[in-house]
Amino acid sequence: MDMGAVLDVMGCKTRREILILLTREPRFVSEISKELEIGQKAIIEHLKSMEELGLLKSSFQKIQRGRPRKYYDISQKVEIQICIDKNTIKMDIKRDDFSKLQELEDKFTLGHEDVIEDLETLIDRYDKAKKYAEILLMEAKRRRNIIRLLEGGTENL
Repeated sequence: MDMGAVLDVMGCKTRREILILLTREPRFVSEISKELEIGQKAIIEHLKSMEELGLLKSSFQKIQRGRPRKYYDISQKVEIQICIDKNTIKMDIKRDDFSKLQELEDKFTLGHEDVIEDLETLIDRYDKAKKYAEILLMEAKRRRNIIRLLEGGTENL
């Protein structure tokens, strides 16, 4: 996900208001338009750009009368970290552990077959993270056992 595009979305008051509405429940265009008192055409453009960015997802739901409605919902958790000090500006998007994998799956499902290299890179990263977690776990268990020994308990070592 492009940091500049996320910041552009968050810099727009209307888009922030749309996101706030969608945190409560999925909604369709006319609901959002009515709630925010903004024309449907403008709402559609905002929703389209946020969906293309990956912040929103849409799905059609049947209703009793008429054609199905297109509902919009938050697609994933996106956490932004911005650090500004005298010498640097750092910006980072924090994602959940599997968002990149889900992104590649979506890309593949849409017919893009150029995901092999990205998947191999991701698997390598996951392997390294697993090894690091295993080392950290061993160290935590070792430290716990030392503390227990120093406290005089030898059970459950």
